[in-house]
Amino acid sequence: MYSLLLAIIYVAFVSLGLPDSLLGSGWPSMQAQMGVPLSYAGVISMIITAGTIVSSLLTGKVLKKWGTGLVTAGSVLVTAVALFGFSTSAAFWMLCLWAIPYGLGAGAIDAALNHYVALHYASRHMSWLHCFWGLGATISPYIMSYCLLRGFGWDSGYRSIAVLQIALTAVLFFSLPLWKKRENGLPKEEAHAAAPKLSEIFRIRGVKHILLAFFSYCALETTVGLWASSYLALGRGVASETAAQYASLFYMGITGGRFLSGFVADRLGDRRMIQIGIAVMLVGIAAVGLPIQAEWVCLYGLVVIGLGCAPVYPSIIHATPSTFGAEHAQAIVGVQMASAYTGAAFIPPLFGLIANHMSVNFFSVFIMIFAIIIVISTQKLNKMVSFGRVK
Repeated sequence: MYSLLLAIIYVAFVSLGLPDSLLGSGWPSMQAQMGVPLSYAGVISMIITAGTIVSSLLTGKVLKKWGTGLVTAGSVLVTAVALFGFSTSAAFWMLCLWAIPYGLGAGAIDAALNHYVALHYASRHMSWLHCFWGLGATISPYIMSYCLLRGFGWDSGYRSIAVLQIALTAVLFFSLPLWKKRENGLPKEEAHAAAPKLSEIFRIRGVKHILLAFFSYCALETTVGLWASSYLALGRGVASETAAQYASLFYMGITGGRFLSGFVADRLGDRRMIQIGIAVMLVGIAAVGLPIQAEWVCLYGLVVIGLGCAPVYPSIIHATPSTFGAEHAQAIVGVQMASAYTGAAFIPPLFGLIANHMSVNFFSVFIMIFAIIIVISTQKLNKMVSFGRVK
């Protein structure tokens, strides 16, 4: 039963990653068909992000009432319906409308599953869980490109992913008894503790530090993912094709790094994994920013940043129950997800303004600032932690 439920959770995280790269891969065709500016993809992305933030903040209360299995199954169903809605949209305003339930569903799945794995499974499974998200995010552009190349249209790409989501929804609803059995094994005081209010969460010692670290990490990751190719091409004179190739290897570094992290995470522990990841990340950022002619140093620096990023996100999440207590974990993980989405939504556009009005060469300095914030925040939290729990 333990292994079966874990396999279902892995598949659920693949499904979470599947829609995440659909908009980027399908937007050129969608934009041309609807006759809207290219930049309007950012509007849809912001609506989705807003929904994920709202649902992440509410996840603690929702999980207490309905349980992880039902919330996950229901949220996947909501995202499936939203994807079908995307596929039937004939105007931009319809995409915006369907982006609302998609964001709400995705945020609930992310927070619910991250909390569940952090509470019930070893650290290696959290690393592999996020590796499976990368697998889903890698697969969906191929599905979209297949539909476009065969002349089926971008709507068929969305419809194909929606069908996969519907199939997963059925699996999740059939697996509900497994989730309930696992959750019933929690100590009574943890299973039935009232979800703390948002104001109470922020008063818990150390929470502000971990939220700032999470915000900064996701700001760094998404900024690198969005702007690395432009920095290489415009700032370092790298050929556009080479720049695009190595920018994609950044995400491969994250996915591969999380797969490898799973083999050592239990032995080293979450705190050590975070420290190692940050150290590797700093080396990669320094390599990217070195003012030298050797092009390969900068290019491989991006891969090193990806490898450094790999253990940070899953380790922070997995450490939450042991650091702040299982009774607060559901609510804190939800707020962490909201903090992550906020950083991912607003910081990359900020660098876009800097690149547009100043210079794209501020790229390495910009991401180094957030790396330093991660170092300071995690170190301050570590000083508060005694025997795995905040003092």
